[in-house]
Amino acid sequence: MSWYEIFPLVSTSFILISGILVAIGWRLIILKKREAHEKVMIAAAIAASLFFIIYVSRTIFIGNTTFNGPDSLKTVYLIFLLFHIVLATVAAVFGITTLTLAFRKKFAKHRKVGRTTATIWFATVITGITVYVLLYLMYPGGHTKPVIQAIFG
Repeated sequence: MSWYEIFPLVSTSFILISGILVAIGWRLIILKKREAHEKVMIAAAIAASLFFIIYVSRTIFIGNTTFNGPDSLKTVYLIFLLFHIVLATVAAVFGITTLTLAFRKKFAKHRKVGRTTATIWFATVITGITVYVLLYLMYPGGHTKPVIQAIFG
C-alpha cells in the first residue's frame, strides 16, 4: 500500500471516528451525562482535527487524487465534491463555535448551535466517506503534484 492510499484511508477513518463520537456524545447529553459528553465531544473534535492535519499534509507534500470515473459522472462528482467542501467548511466553523460556547459555559446557546453542528457534521461525514469510496475504491484516480512541488519546483 502506497502513501497515496494510506493517507486517505487514515484521514477518512478519522472522519468516521469523529462522526461516531459525535453521535455517542449527543446520546450522552440526552442521558444527562454531562462529563462523559464533554470528554467524548473533545475526542470527536480531536479526531476531526487529525483528519484536517493529515488532509492538508497530504495535499502539501504528496498531492491529491483526481477523479478517474467515467466522463459522464465527472460533473456530478465535482458538484458533489464542492457540496462536501462547503459542508465541511460550514461544519468546521459551527464546530469551533459550539466548542467555544461550551468552554465559556454558555450552555443555552451551545445546546441550540450544537444540534445544528452535529447534523451538519453527520452530513459531512457521509459525503466525505462517499468521496473516499468514489476516489479510492470505485474509480481509483491519478495524482496531482504536491503543492510544495508546484510552488518550489
